[in-house]
Amino acid sequence: MEVCKCPSSTTVHANPLAAVHSRLSVVPSTCLSLPTPLCVIKNHKLLFASLRISFSSRQFSFLRQPFHKFPTVPLASTSFAAEVEKDRLLADVDVTEIREPNSRVRLSVNVPPAVCDDCYRRVIQEFMKKAKVPGFRPGRSVPESILLTYVGKQNVQKATIESILKRTLPHALSSVSGSALEDSIKIITKSSDMEQIYSSSNSLRYDILVDVAPEIRWIPENGYKNLKIVVEIDSDITAQKACEQELRRLHKSLGSLRIVTDRGLQVGDVAVLDISATSIGQGGSEAEKIPSAESKGFHFDTEDGHKVLPGFLDSIMGIERGETKSFPLIFPESWKQENLRGMHAQFTVECKELFYRDLPELDDSLADKLLPGCSTIDQVQESLLQKCKELEQRAKEQATDNAILDQLRKMVEVDIPLSMFEEQGRQLYGAKLLQIQASMNLNERQLASLSTPKAVNEYLEHEKENIVEVIKQNLAVGDIFERENLQLSTEDLVQEVQNSIDEFKRYKQQYDEERVREQVQEVLAGAKVLEWLREHADIQYITG
Repeated sequence: MEVCKCPSSTTVHANPLAAVHSRLSVVPSTCLSLPTPLCVIKNHKLLFASLRISFSSRQFSFLRQPFHKFPTVPLASTSFAAEVEKDRLLADVDVTEIREPNSRVRLSVNVPPAVCDDCYRRVIQEFMKKAKVPGFRPGRSVPESILLTYVGKQNVQKATIESILKRTLPHALSSVSGSALEDSIKIITKSSDMEQIYSSSNSLRYDILVDVAPEIRWIPENGYKNLKIVVEIDSDITAQKACEQELRRLHKSLGSLRIVTDRGLQVGDVAVLDISATSIGQGGSEAEKIPSAESKGFHFDTEDGHKVLPGFLDSIMGIERGETKSFPLIFPESWKQENLRGMHAQFTVECKELFYRDLPELDDSLADKLLPGCSTIDQVQESLLQKCKELEQRAKEQATDNAILDQLRKMVEVDIPLSMFEEQGRQLYGAKLLQIQASMNLNERQLASLSTPKAVNEYLEHEKENIVEVIKQNLAVGDIFERENLQLSTEDLVQEVQNSIDEFKRYKQQYDEERVREQVQEVLAGAKVLEWLREHADIQYITG
């Protein structure tokens, strides 16, 4: 029902109230929930660690870190040098390198006849060892002409081309060995074309496309060293006010609802409403229904009046059970749904049921029921206030980090490789599916329907801008870690790895210790970068 007010997604607020109801009662110390996944380049691969962590059957907490950490750390790529050194060719391979958009490199490779002949001889030797040619003992020398007739000239040619590719590919890629993204390497020349070239010239030519680690350009150069950050803090909700609201919520949970029979709606009541709305025609246009504003059996707590469309509560005050009221309202310009902003609407509300709360007196006898372990209302308030202050501080830290990361994204230019974009997008989509699965308990058929290539591609297209921003953010943070030569505490690393392994064991889940270590290192490194940025940035807090 779209009469509920939704905050703008572009405004940063350090507001603890949003989390109070869901997090105040149960906040596991090992729970970590972060909005975006991280990526890091290692061994030519994009390694991703999910930052939305829970203790479900598929997702696990790696660290006991605050909500607001966004880690990433660049790790050195391995190269093809070892393979090149191990297999020296009889002649040099000619490689022409052409830079293309999206951090992609095209390598045109020309393999000389000497290398092709050497590969051919090796293939023939292998066939002689393994082929069981009638009239010849296994492993004995077989005349080449007879072997070709028995094995097939076409098969030998295909095996030779495969041998040439296998041996020359490391040499061809040596120029990008420090930056190639492994899963992106593609030989784009058709097999039929390579066979034709080889058979006609006894040489081979083929083209490779490979994505490389993108270069990060800071505008201005080293601009991250002089960040000026403005963080807006919501002045409406303080820890004290959040504490009062939470105490009120807990108190209401101990009461019961009674039917109102002799009066109309008052603040504090709960009403069951049927709501409909139509647009008020402007400039001669016809009135139309507003489907998103319709609701049947809407349970409306009048104490949440600030959460609904401005003017809605005032317009239904005094309504009695069975009564219908009609009134005009205007959707504010800040409304979540852009198509409703500024719209004049006529609402019709029917009150189906009306209840008041019968609450027990708020005294020390309720303390333990409100918050187990407390013996007085003062203790309840003190405990709630302390938790609200902690949430307020965490929210402020999160808002600060969000503002810093938002600024970083605006300061970097990155030519993002397609393979990196697709991998990051698939990771985000996978995390989304896990959330859906956890909340809706989908069966295998439903989950499969959401995992089709078409569904993934639609997500990549729809979320393109967000995926790009995530990659820019992570690469920027990783680049800072490298540029500033930041170091991690070995003691902290060892301790957090052990904590993570203990969690896996506690929930009897399998784990890869090396992978756990890598992810812990990524998280700690990202936290280190944000810590460094907070120390060096000019941060101003304003109340909104």
